[in-house]
Amino acid sequence: MAATETATPSVSIAVPPTSAPPASLSPPSPAHRNGRAEKTAARRDAILRAALDEFSERGFASARLDDVARRAGIAKGTIYLYFRDKEALFQDLIIAMLGPLIAEMKALPTHDVPARVALERLLGVFATEVYGTPRRHVLRLVMNEGPRFPRLAEFHYRNVVEPAIAAIRTLLARAVERGELRHRALVDYPQLVVAPGLLSVIWSGMFDRFVHIDLETMLRAYLDILFDGGERS
Repeated sequence: MAATETATPSVSIAVPPTSAPPASLSPPSPAHRNGRAEKTAARRDAILRAALDEFSERGFASARLDDVARRAGIAKGTIYLYFRDKEALFQDLIIAMLGPLIAEMKALPTHDVPARVALERLLGVFATEVYGTPRRHVLRLVMNEGPRFPRLAEFHYRNVVEPAIAAIRTLLARAVERGELRHRALVDYPQLVVAPGLLSVIWSGMFDRFVHIDLETMLRAYLDILFDGGERS
């Protein structure tokens, strides 16, 4: 079970549906099609938000689709119109919640923008779109449940971790070539770049009530250490 913490504002989860509702017997009008698509997207969004709450409260193993349906205000059978099973729901939740960050990583500029500026942008997205929203619960869930459910861990690795690490490694390699970074160690271990983000997620769930970390200040100090050895005043 996830640690109790101060509630944060909900976020919109907008992901293209992977399965359509049952087809109508007669072709709908364009206006009707648009209305139906919006209703379908809204229901899917409600299921994903309910799933996040249920998984966060009970963990993957103990969470039940009956309770997800209850939270979403729908019949349990409705879930199966959108998701094959509980595992598919969890997987889609990962993509829905962390998709914006992965898209940002893949779009990292590597030629015309200094590496520090690019990383500042990336870490800023993490701070506002993950750490500052319920999306951080997804990271905690994967860390908590991954060891017991290897397929979920592998899905997260293939769809989130692997593309993120590849994008960061490319950026860091370019930074070394241009002399922006002194050593190639970060190219070999780009996991070090995302370490502060993971630390902040773990810390906020376990220790924040004892000592609060100012994430913006910590990330700025981290970038200073990476790029100029912490020599800034």
